[in-house]
Amino acid sequence: MDYAETIGAHYIDGNWVEDSDHSQNINPSNTADIIGRFARGDAGRVDQAVAAAADAQPGWADASPQIRHDVLEKAGALIMARKDELGRLLAREEGKTLAEAVGETIRAAQIFKFFAGEALRNLGDAVASVRPSVDVMMEREAVGIIGLITPWNFPIAIPAWKIAPALAFGNAVVIKPAELTPACAWELAKILDEAGCPKGIFNLVLGSGSLVGARIAEHPDIDAVSFTGSVPTGRQIGVTCASLGKKVQMEMGGKNPMVVMDDADLDVAIAACVNGAFFSTGQRCTASSRLIVTKGIYDKFVGALTEAADNLVVGDALDRATQIGPVVDEKQLQQNVDYVKLAADEGCDVRGGSIQNGPGFFQKPAVFASATNDMRVSREEIFGPCASVIKADDYDEALHLANDTDFGLSAGICTTSLKYATDFRKKSKAGMVMVNLPTAGVDYHVPFGGRKGSSYGPREQGGYAREFYTIVKTSYISA
Repeated sequence: MDYAETIGAHYIDGNWVEDSDHSQNINPSNTADIIGRFARGDAGRVDQAVAAAADAQPGWADASPQIRHDVLEKAGALIMARKDELGRLLAREEGKTLAEAVGETIRAAQIFKFFAGEALRNLGDAVASVRPSVDVMMEREAVGIIGLITPWNFPIAIPAWKIAPALAFGNAVVIKPAELTPACAWELAKILDEAGCPKGIFNLVLGSGSLVGARIAEHPDIDAVSFTGSVPTGRQIGVTCASLGKKVQMEMGGKNPMVVMDDADLDVAIAACVNGAFFSTGQRCTASSRLIVTKGIYDKFVGALTEAADNLVVGDALDRATQIGPVVDEKQLQQNVDYVKLAADEGCDVRGGSIQNGPGFFQKPAVFASATNDMRVSREEIFGPCASVIKADDYDEALHLANDTDFGLSAGICTTSLKYATDFRKKSKAGMVMVNLPTAGVDYHVPFGGRKGSSYGPREQGGYAREFYTIVKTSYISA
């Protein structure tokens, strides 16, 4: 698949709409590789998409759920059939290793297939009224038009887990993917068109957050907004949506702890921490960026982690030997380098973290040994292959440190003690808890989301997604 000469257009009302302004999509493994040029829209393009969605959505909501099922099922099958091609595209535009990129593409296909089934399972309830001869029914209906704003780090999976439930429950969609990674969403638009999605039901508007994203949040005819991205942008969108009475769902990051107890299997703990902290170049909101290790195993753990991190192969995402791909762009790389310097200034024993020479944005994984939980590098989301290693006296202090954060997305513990595992699951102030597993890596059929500064609104994914993408109507019927 050669995108070098491609000009990616918007997809509005079933048509490809060109624009005079474009952005280059650059391969972060090799900046000389231009994947394509993609349109940069504005508020007017959003208005066009919303108008098309408003015309089409009532008919889609009233259609048989079998029709919605069939479109989503076919979309999932088309994605799965093209998993290697789409995975290669994803690796080129985002920088994930080829194995991770193909895995993410398979997950997108599974999400569409799961929600194809959910379209047939939009269940309601019926109860007896407290009044004689009155029946009460509770039914779920489509919200209307959903605005979706998605990030660059999972350029096919996150659009999939927002688009699929929105369509399954009878909504129309206007989506703005990240400007850094437009090609995967562009391919999704082509796939939904091929799958038979009616015109106006799915609309893709490419462009910047300041123009396209802002208009999606403020448009009076968009009924709900689902956003994944940074905390500052999420808060701004939340305020805008609240002022307009819109439903809003936000996923905004994490500073996720992994507790490693003295009794942990060291090999299991190192594997979980290396995966959670460094895979996907640390560019996951569920990354294990704080490794909280009890004192009896601390020195041994730091030594083993440093060795494992140093042995990871950093390189071109398309090279099958690569374990850690590039950082997504030069701006993110510079931010990571600044945090490595900050870690040293704050008193950490910094191991690794240097820029690796190459035609792309490569950085060696960084271990911040001797970190404390009050350091900026332990409190701010870096979004790179960097992990603070914090010493705790015992389990109680480790639990306290794990919860001492403004975020609450994912948390983990490595231990062979059922007592510690059970207590941590109960007392962790995170939306997702892992035991002897990386904090990153979740299933597609169960809810995803966190607490505190990480998330706002109903959960994403699984059957819980209907809480956001539907509204409940209560009907009273007199016999």
